[in-house]
Amino acid sequence: MSIDLHTHSNFSDGTMTPTELVALARHKKLSALALTDHDTMAGIEEAVLAGAQMGVEVVPGIEISVNHAQVEYHILGYWADASHSVLASALSRLQGARAERNEKILEKLKGLGIPVTAEELQVVSEQGQTGRPHIARILVERGVVKTMREAFDQFLKKGEVAYASRFSYDAAEAVALIRQAGGLTVLAHPAQNDPELTRLPAVLAALVPAGLDGIELYYPTHSHKIKKKLRELADQHDLLLTGGSDYHGEVRPGTSLAGGKNIFVPPELLEKMKERLRLRT
Repeated sequence: MSIDLHTHSNFSDGTMTPTELVALARHKKLSALALTDHDTMAGIEEAVLAGAQMGVEVVPGIEISVNHAQVEYHILGYWADASHSVLASALSRLQGARAERNEKILEKLKGLGIPVTAEELQVVSEQGQTGRPHIARILVERGVVKTMREAFDQFLKKGEVAYASRFSYDAAEAVALIRQAGGLTVLAHPAQNDPELTRLPAVLAALVPAGLDGIELYYPTHSHKIKKKLRELADQHDLLLTGGSDYHGEVRPGTSLAGGKNIFVPPELLEKMKERLRLRT
């Protein structure tokens, strides 16, 4: 029986509600699921309630986009108190920055002859956090591009014609924010923008003293070679190992939650995370 510690709902850029995600986890016989939406914990209450009703343990989580040495990374947080004033204020700032970037992107698209209104974007987003994936979805629906990937490659990714930057916290700062709110911190999918893990030792040297607790080992694109190196680095720094599918739903066709042929995440990793948290308190 697998667990999945990295998923997204329609409160950020996923396509399923938290309840639907938990139902899918039960269908796939997962024993635990973490909801880790981008820059928001607004879907956690619904997910926890659904988990209690369906017999799936739900771990409250979040994923925050950060920067370190001018490179973007993602920090996963688990069991942080969403009502903690410092964390809540920090997330509010991030959410405001996302809204400002959306306005800039829509203005650039308008200049390219592709007018998209804020009202259209809100309809697609439905609730929670709105961002580039929702804009990409509109471009697909309009027939401007065929796929979400094309939308990013032609318009929305860094360096392309409709891209706009936004504020993000320094990685060490984000780690401190999550820890201050009582959470565990994990570096997500470290090979995503560092395929050979050449920068990772320096990143860990900076983040471990700041309070980083773990590193995401099990991830759909991590090869055996990558996982071997991650294990070595985790042992070197006494880091927890975690894993998850990074499931977003229909926005990424052909993907699924952990378990089966996707990835298997051992349940005992969750117990080690809980033990680390108990020892801290």
